[in-house]
Amino acid sequence: MPLDTTIHVLLIEDEEYDVRRVRNTLNYSGGRIEIASVVSDGPSALDLLASRPQYFEVVIMDMQIAGGLRGEELIRKIKSIAPAVQIIVVTKMTINITDLEFADALLRAGAFWYCTKYPTDIEEFIYQPTDFIISIVNAYQKGQLVLEQTRSAKKLMKNVEDRLADRKLLGDSVAMQKLRTLIRQCADNEAPVLITGASGTGKEVAATNIHYESKRKLENFVPINCGSIPSELIESELFGYEKGAFTGATGKKQGLFEAANHGTVFLDEIGELSLSAQVKLLRVIQDGTIEKIGRTETHKVNVRIIAATNKDLEKEVAKGNFREDLYYRLNVVPIFIPALMHRREDIRVMWDHFLKEMSGEMGVPTPQTQPAAAEMLAAYDWPGNVRELKNVVQRLLFAGAETLTAELVKNALRPIRKRFANELQDTMFQGADGAALPWRTMERVLREKYFRYIRERSRSDAEAAKKLGLAPPNYHRMCKEMGIKS
Repeated sequence: MPLDTTIHVLLIEDEEYDVRRVRNTLNYSGGRIEIASVVSDGPSALDLLASRPQYFEVVIMDMQIAGGLRGEELIRKIKSIAPAVQIIVVTKMTINITDLEFADALLRAGAFWYCTKYPTDIEEFIYQPTDFIISIVNAYQKGQLVLEQTRSAKKLMKNVEDRLADRKLLGDSVAMQKLRTLIRQCADNEAPVLITGASGTGKEVAATNIHYESKRKLENFVPINCGSIPSELIESELFGYEKGAFTGATGKKQGLFEAANHGTVFLDEIGELSLSAQVKLLRVIQDGTIEKIGRTETHKVNVRIIAATNKDLEKEVAKGNFREDLYYRLNVVPIFIPALMHRREDIRVMWDHFLKEMSGEMGVPTPQTQPAAAEMLAAYDWPGNVRELKNVVQRLLFAGAETLTAELVKNALRPIRKRFANELQDTMFQGADGAALPWRTMERVLREKYFRYIRERSRSDAEAAKKLGLAPPNYHRMCKEMGIKS
């Protein structure tokens, strides 16, 4: 407690004699404890606290005041109005009940401390001054801790709300309404979830919503792209290793499952997981234990597992590429996200949202979409789903048009092989002001467009990396540098 802090006390006492004794006792605080207000009954105390909820830090109340509202009932009502306020009860000698029972009842109601008043023939003090003042200071400090915890909890909840706003499930179709309902149901339990759907449909968005609507929302959400981690490193990344476990292990490494303890692990592209890693993952699901490389004993973790894939895992099981027992463990709650072409009524909603969002990020006016262009967007099949739609929005915003015509949209949707040369000239060689782009900028734009093109036509990051002739870690790093989800 800082030396210049004044503790503001609300005193609830209906006898002037005891009010005076409390004041005398607190005189020994050197002015650091101030009786800011005195009331004689419970309703008046509640009205005062409701009108000034942030002012009083400590309430000192007599147990036997006049009126029907007093004792434990008054304590509970005070805490409901001002949860951080700490309550000290002063009472006369108890009769026919033990002090332990009495104290327990008060503490369960929400009191911080209680003491028995000095007999009335002691006029100077209500209680031993040092103990009384120390208890008030301790009560104040506990109240400040409660306030700080409340502020931290509100800040965390604000982060959760912001995260959900950024990862909103867009669309008004029947399929999206059912998906949102299913996600709320999944958030209320701890069962493993398997999300399936074509590449680019928003499986990670769905997983993020499940986590941040669940009781684990304030814990870590750890997404793991199984397709972007080399097979020889996947076990050490997931489960960690001990120092000296293998050549080059100069220190111990925390695995992603440990990092997600008490939170959620999202295993994207689960179909790319090696069979050896599948065995260890099965153990985590079955008994909550992980095996670190180089450690003989197992380690307990408490994680919620959500997996996603664009593969048909039943076919992978039949081929021997995926363990059947793991498949059934993961597929407790199946969620299927349909392709965009099967929920065309969502296209315009998503288009308008991303157009407004990305133009804001780029600092340019949001262009208007002509009706003919909107019809063309609704008729297109979107093989790359939501990811492709966002890509087309970016492409058109980069062109700098104030109005999106059917012709502009047609060019943006035309297969890249047919429009590659024209697009380079129309939307890549020149900036919004018509000036030629510097080579470094041109190189970055071309690389990003080509990476997006390959990713939209690949089943997984691993397949995209293979097509590009890159090692998965290098592919993952380059995608991160360009702001491409991998």
